[in-house]
Amino acid sequence: MCGGIGSRFWPNSRESKPKQFLDFLGTGRSLLQMSYDRILPVVRPENVLVVTNARYAPLIREQLPDLPEANILLEPARRNTAPCIAWAAYHIAAIDPQASIMVAPSDHLITRDALFQEAIVNGFDFVEKNDALLTLGINPTRPETGYGYIQVGPKAEGDIYHVKTFTEKPKLELAKVFLESGEFFWNSGIFLWSAKTIIRELKTNAPDVANCFEKGLEYFGTPAEKKFIDENFPGCMGISIDFAVMEKARNVYVECVSFGWNDLGTWSALYDNSPKNRDANVAQNCNLLAYNATGNIFAVTGEKLVVVDGLKDYIVADAGDVLLICPKAEEQRIKQMVNDAKLAFGDKYL
Repeated sequence: MCGGIGSRFWPNSRESKPKQFLDFLGTGRSLLQMSYDRILPVVRPENVLVVTNARYAPLIREQLPDLPEANILLEPARRNTAPCIAWAAYHIAAIDPQASIMVAPSDHLITRDALFQEAIVNGFDFVEKNDALLTLGINPTRPETGYGYIQVGPKAEGDIYHVKTFTEKPKLELAKVFLESGEFFWNSGIFLWSAKTIIRELKTNAPDVANCFEKGLEYFGTPAEKKFIDENFPGCMGISIDFAVMEKARNVYVECVSFGWNDLGTWSALYDNSPKNRDANVAQNCNLLAYNATGNIFAVTGEKLVVVDGLKDYIVADAGDVLLICPKAEEQRIKQMVNDAKLAFGDKYL
């Protein structure tokens, strides 16, 4: 899945080039490219699909030149993850009705790739033997309020458990209870299932979404598929797969995994996962002279020299035409800042 805007990383992440296409970690590979590299030991290149917004087609072709043109599914409108996943499932089922599918966001940071690949292989084995919707659960390390939580039930096999409940982005006090209980895992947003299982569950739990695609069954896997999608996808309900299916279905399981994971949803998350100097500052693409300054992240384009005195726990992001200076503790306001910029200046700085 590669269609998001990443507005919490504004001004570096823009509608014209969102965060999944950026080399945030200085590795020489974008988050999308790192996601693609990570799955190749498990999934053959010809079986990798990218679902993205139509405007990002040139970026996909530039960054993944080996991906066949037919494997890029271009959404004519943004409708959240359930329609995105539904389209991919119907498309895949038309090619191979017995297919198993892994769904993964393109903008997550995952370390310990070998453990990730082992978890995916185990997950595929489970969903091919069982009528199951499987998500990967991350052991929580803090009372995070920005993630969804999964409460585990009885063990199914190995590290895979039945799911009791889903809770989306709890308040801090509830997140603390979840952390202390030891029964809850973060929802990674990485899913595995068979094509026939997810299509059936969409029809059962999200019929408004499924009906958008059911009426075009004859077109999937044919040259007429794109025309059908362009005409019908924009009218599909915008809803996440968690709300549409995962919170309602009864055959939901979680595989508890131990590879390093972060959804890199905020500047603070990037700060936490970046190398720091002796003053706990992060300098990306710039040279830094810091005096009495700690805990900051400086993301600056153009190899500038940043000189700062007396700054603590701030985000300083310079994207050329926009300079953002914001306390890390207030970064949840960045989305509102983006909205304010749009109201004041139109799309000029988006």
